[in-house]
Parts: sequence; C-alpha cells; structure tokens
Amino acid sequence: MSKTVTLIRASSLSDAAEYAYAATAPADARLIFLAGSCPLATDGSTVGVGDYAAQAASCIENMRGALAAAGAGIENVISTRVLVASSSQADLVTAWEVVRDAFGDHDVPSTLMGVTVLGYDDQLVEIEAVAAVRD
Repeated sequence: MSKTVTLIRASSLSDAAEYAYAATAPADARLIFLAGSCPLATDGSTVGVGDYAAQAASCIENMRGALAAAGAGIENVISTRVLVASSSQADLVTAWEVVRDAFGDHDVPSTLMGVTVLGYDDQLVEIEAVAAVRD
C-alpha cells in the first residue's frame, strides 16, 4: 500500500499534543469511514471488562481487522476519535496511551473524549477512524 496520508504539523500550536494537528489525502484517494471499533470478541462478548487499556487494545485490533477488510492498514488512517466511558482524566489517558503506542510515528489527528456510556454491556472504550487509500 502506498502512502496516502500526509500529517501536518502546526509550529504555531503547542507541541504538547501527541498527534499531528491536521492530515490530508490526495484527491484520488478513496476514503474509508469505519464504524466505531469496540472491544468485542468474535462471539460478541466484551473483552477486558473493567480494564481501559485492555479494551483500547482490543479496539485497535478490531480496527485493524476492519481496515484490512477495506484494503487498508493503520498507516492509512487519517484521523481518529477515542471515546472513553469515564469522567476521570486518568482513565482517558490510560486508553489514549494504548492508542498512541499502536499508531507510533503515524500520529494522526485525534480527539479524546470522556462520555457517559457506550453501547455494549461493560464497554469502556470505542475508537472511530477515517482512512484513505489509493487503489
């Protein structure tokens, strides 16, 4: 897969953020809009009950599966939104660290949000993503 996502740094903005501030894809790229990746096993059970890091890791693995099915990889992701069912900043950071580490140098623009509740029993984390590929 060829590189399609260009990460944009904004030198006029804080470098405290652990991600690029913007990203672009070329005009001939096919955009892939992924449903929220949830921490679900193939049998539909929730993985890592009570464990923010385990659920974030499961979401990443499920996201990788959805990307592969669409002909993409994690390097094709152009942005993410990480939803964490907690009002504790520490819980958000726990989930974020797993996501950040999974993306490595491909630190796409991202939004990290604490939410009241997510859709599945015992679900604590969900990750939405958009990717871009050239066919």
